[in-house]
Amino acid sequence: MTVRIHVPADSAAASVGADQVAGRLATEIARAGLDARIVRTGSRGLFWLEPMIEVETAGGPIAYGPVAPADIPGLLAAGLIDGGAHPLRLGPTDAIPYLARQERLTFARCGAIDPVSVEDYRARGGFKGLERALAMTPVAIVEEVTASGLRGRGGAGFPTGIKWRTVLGAAGDQKHIVCNADEGDSGTFADRMLMEGDPMLLIEGMAIAGLAVGATQGWIYIRSEYPRAVATFTRAVEACRRAGILGAKVGGTGPAFDITVRMGAGAYVCGEETSLLESLEGKRALVRFKPPLPALKGLFGKPTVINNVLSFAAVPTILADGAKAYADYGMGRSRGTLPFQLAGNIKFGGLVEKAFGLTLGEAIHDFGGGTRSGRPIRAVQVGGPLGAYFPADYLDTPLDYEAFAARKGMLGHGGIVVFDDSVDMAEQARFAFEFCAKESCGKCTPCRIGSTRGRETIEKVIRGEAVERNLSLVDDLCRTMTDASLCALGGLTPYPVLSAIEHFPEDFDRAPARVAAE
Repeated sequence: MTVRIHVPADSAAASVGADQVAGRLATEIARAGLDARIVRTGSRGLFWLEPMIEVETAGGPIAYGPVAPADIPGLLAAGLIDGGAHPLRLGPTDAIPYLARQERLTFARCGAIDPVSVEDYRARGGFKGLERALAMTPVAIVEEVTASGLRGRGGAGFPTGIKWRTVLGAAGDQKHIVCNADEGDSGTFADRMLMEGDPMLLIEGMAIAGLAVGATQGWIYIRSEYPRAVATFTRAVEACRRAGILGAKVGGTGPAFDITVRMGAGAYVCGEETSLLESLEGKRALVRFKPPLPALKGLFGKPTVINNVLSFAAVPTILADGAKAYADYGMGRSRGTLPFQLAGNIKFGGLVEKAFGLTLGEAIHDFGGGTRSGRPIRAVQVGGPLGAYFPADYLDTPLDYEAFAARKGMLGHGGIVVFDDSVDMAEQARFAFEFCAKESCGKCTPCRIGSTRGRETIEKVIRGEAVERNLSLVDDLCRTMTDASLCALGGLTPYPVLSAIEHFPEDFDRAPARVAAE
């Protein structure tokens, strides 16, 4: 029987030599005449062990890592294809503590299957949600998603079922499903990992959404910086068309539904849903005024469901296992699981999927192993470049939408970026304004001008010029941006700025004498 050896083709693994490992492995297998086949998979998300390869055995997959091309001859000599002993042997993949402590629903297959194989996907439970949805009415599908408690994983946490119900009830001769895969937040990579490792889960979720609201056309907008994700997802769509999952009859029996892949325009603001719609329509990516809401007048003026990758990817599990099974995970109004991403100054960076309710400190210490530098944690930013900076004494905050909001933060897309005690928080505040100024679409004055003036004013503070007066001016600018910006880019930029000033005031104490001494 041919042995399957999994080598990740994921971008993170490729960046540290996975393609070279696969090439050397293929050469050595052929030279030795071994009955083995290399399968390029996604990543399991244990980035410090990449490239991590796995061999399928009768007892389950056995992992080895991190593997370099030079390690391949020794691994094969030690009996790699039988799961043999070797210094790089990590043991059964599912028993690795980092994975064993997780609750993987969305990422259950990622790294374990050929991402463009319909057979692999179906063999591990794929398309069960779609099959059930095909036997349900649109209203019943929407109610199932609503009952699960699923909220948008893109940042706002808006209930997915309510959005779908609005589109279902909207009048229109054409409706659209749009997946926002313009993953631009710092410290985030879950969308990319899923599209490169288990794209058919996303395809299935979008198809179920089409059945739920009566849409026949789906669109996915993937950021331009993700060429591997674009290529893998496109191949997965083509495979699903050949298998009759997409096309004239969804799943062979349903109404028509197909997906068009579009590469993003390379701007952070394209992650804002109305700006994304403008870009999809071939226009400059400017934020639209609301109302009308995209649910009523979205892509090409038609009723449109817009959700992000992780929202759509949660839907097949909900339909396959039932709303209650999904809602049994989590806490409060945050139901299900959250794939959070550990980045920055972290010892064990990677993806962790757990039920909502794990604390920020547990995520960083129990999974991330603390800082890579070994120095104390000083600040943690959650929610991308627009997220608040939490001090070390906020590490008891549960990963929950309401718990973060209560501390003037946001969970966002689940990106967690860690900083040790060497960070200068005044520089981080300056960066927040600078980022907004660079990425603003320019349509509204508070964002376009406020961010520029904010950066200039923080720079005066850093130079020690009229510190108290300039910090007061920063506060006024932030209030204006929060209240008057057209979209979240300008409206949320004050979060990192004001949190840095509130929690780390000593970094803004730039008295002239101190500055001169430095």
